Amino acid sequence: MIHKVCIFTFTALLTLLFFRGNLNAQELRKQLTLNDVIAIAQKQSPDALSAKNRFLKSFWEMRTSEAMLLPKLELNGTIPSYNRSIEKIIQDDGSEVFRERSQSLANADLSLSKNLGWTGGEIYVRTGLQRIDYLTGSTPSAWLSTPLVVGYSQNIFGFNPYKWSKTIDPMLYNEAKRRYLEEVEQIAINTTNLFFNLLISQIQKEIARQNTAYYDTLYKIGLGRFNLGRIGENELLQLELGYLQAQASYETSALEFEDRMFKLKSYLRLQDDIPTELIPPVEEVKFFEIPPDFAIELANENNSEALAFDRRLLESDREVNRARTTDRFVANIFAQYGLTQSASSLEDVYHQPQDQQLMVLGIQIPILDWGLAKGRIKVAESDREIVRTAVEQARIDFDQSVFLQVMDFKMQQRRLEISAKSDTVAQKSYEISRQRYLIDKVSITDLTTAQINSDNSRISFIRSLQNYWINYFQIRKLTMYDFLGNKEISIDFDLLK
Repeated sequence: MIHKVCIFTFTALLTLLFFRGNLNAQELRKQLTLNDVIAIAQKQSPDALSAKNRFLKSFWEMRTSEAMLLPKLELNGTIPSYNRSIEKIIQDDGSEVFRERSQSLANADLSLSKNLGWTGGEIYVRTGLQRIDYLTGSTPSAWLSTPLVVGYSQNIFGFNPYKWSKTIDPMLYNEAKRRYLEEVEQIAINTTNLFFNLLISQIQKEIARQNTAYYDTLYKIGLGRFNLGRIGENELLQLELGYLQAQASYETSALEFEDRMFKLKSYLRLQDDIPTELIPPVEEVKFFEIPPDFAIELANENNSEALAFDRRLLESDREVNRARTTDRFVANIFAQYGLTQSASSLEDVYHQPQDQQLMVLGIQIPILDWGLAKGRIKVAESDREIVRTAVEQARIDFDQSVFLQVMDFKMQQRRLEISAKSDTVAQKSYEISRQRYLIDKVSITDLTTAQINSDNSRISFIRSLQNYWINYFQIRKLTMYDFLGNKEISIDFDLLK
């Protein structure tokens, strides 16, 4: 529960800033809370659109990887291929002559193939039909059919990319989903900074407006006292200087307010010119404890950086396996069985087809490579050890960063409580000093000091509020957990596709 002094300060701040009669009741204004601004940014900001497209890229990379192991159906053909040329012909007696040849070839093949992830081989089924038409001479047309061909090819001892891809690619996709959620939380952090920068300018502008009015009144009172001889010229000049400085401060703060308003609206991609008023996120503040061990456990389960540790180790193992199976003993096997027939007519080309078999076993054995393969293996193994060492250190650093972030959030809650109380004290002190100056009980120096302390304390409180929310969103980003709602952060990723 938030401390009573915070509630008092929040209420006083809202009353002082937004209900002091400075707004026309008939004026059209738009009020935005921090949650409103974050919701808009996470939906339509440039960062949100970029994060969505980065996720979609990872999704389609995953789909492409999966498609490599799915059956593939292809149709290939030439309809037709025409060839007219003079070629060397070997006659029956063995002599060679040059004769003109003019022919047309048409063929079509329909094949169904599939890569086998657990072996790295490929199995296929194919059927095809060819026809040759001789455009010169009396040779009749010829047909060739392959009603059915079944084949299989396999690199027995070679590197199998499909096996590794089947394990690593889902890990990459899971990281991409977590990374998208983290980018959404980063948008909340970026938006919170823009929100509070504008809110501070809004408050500074209001403070400068109030100070201008106060110093105008004080200068007029001081002028009357000077004419009665109750104050000296030096004090009157200080009042006039304070009035001029307040005017300059108002003009500066008004310009800064417009600049920061533009930056926020640009980030949110808002095109309207309706005056916008920000509401400090004070009612949403809750003070609560986050167990460090629980936060570290959540971060290791949900954070993309933590998920990447195991994937990096697996990738290093893959590279070692690639080195051990490249330029070593290689055995390739290719087997094919099919039916075929040729005829001079389409009716006969499928009649009593003959079978055909093909079996090839090829081997490659390196005899002398001067240590090339061994060197590659040693390099890959060294790289794997480097990765393992880096991952071990990264795990320690990651857990430590989560722990420090939780501790910082705990201290930030205390800072916010102190800042709220300081703001309350400074405002009361300034109000007392102002009233006492009106009855000529304190000097202008004391009043100016109280006013500066009040203004600084108010801005310091808003900065503490800003740090509270930024720290909270940073913990959400690390753990992917909503501690206020006591639930994990998740979305329906199908809606992004």
